[in-house]
Amino acid sequence: MDKSSFEAEGDRLLALAREAGVVLRLLGALAFAKRCPGHAHLQDRLGRKYTDIDFAAYGRDAATLQLILAREGYRQDPDVFMASGGNRLVADHPGTGLHLDVFFDRLEFCHVVPWNGRLETDPDTIPLAEMLLQKMQIVEINEKDLIDTMMLLLEHPLTEDDDGVNLALVARVCAGDWGWWRTLTMNLDKVKQMALHYDQLSNEEKARVTSKVGSVRHRIDAEPHGRAAGQH
Repeated sequence: MDKSSFEAEGDRLLALAREAGVVLRLLGALAFAKRCPGHAHLQDRLGRKYTDIDFAAYGRDAATLQLILAREGYRQDPDVFMASGGNRLVADHPGTGLHLDVFFDRLEFCHVVPWNGRLETDPDTIPLAEMLLQKMQIVEINEKDLIDTMMLLLEHPLTEDDDGVNLALVARVCAGDWGWWRTLTMNLDKVKQMALHYDQLSNEEKARVTSKVGSVRHRIDAEPHGRAAGQH
């Protein structure tokens, strides 16, 4: 299945959720493609292929969303929903082969990225700050995640609010959790190093990524540290 089919289905499900009054937002590769159209070519040059559609939602809407997906022919794996305590829903469509992954209230892998009323920030995707956190929370980060992060930094300004990548929010997360600070700063260094040696970027783009990584790090380090972050 080509990328446009994934994108079209993602948009269709967003529209169905909106009609039902359900707050549903994209995350993952489709979110980066949608919010970073000026640099989506970096995904294409890597030969990036979509494997599924990832969504964020609130737990309060889980039952309604399950009904919508069942009506549209998706078959949910109830074991995943139960094992996650209702935090995660996975479903497949036998007709199209599409796989969906829905994260309720938070994304929880190496670190936790909570939604906490943040999903209303943008009509289609999780907020830009959470998009950055989604990638930076991965302890064993890979090339595609570094490229997504470079796309985000090249496409959007760094701000203190949600008009761009909200560094105030990112800094607060790191200030309150030393593990978060360690993982995020480690991954920022990897973004910088990859950008410097990535042939698909122009010299100007390399300089911009390097500068923005420095700005993110400076803003994080300027935030007063909570007790949990006092080790750095």
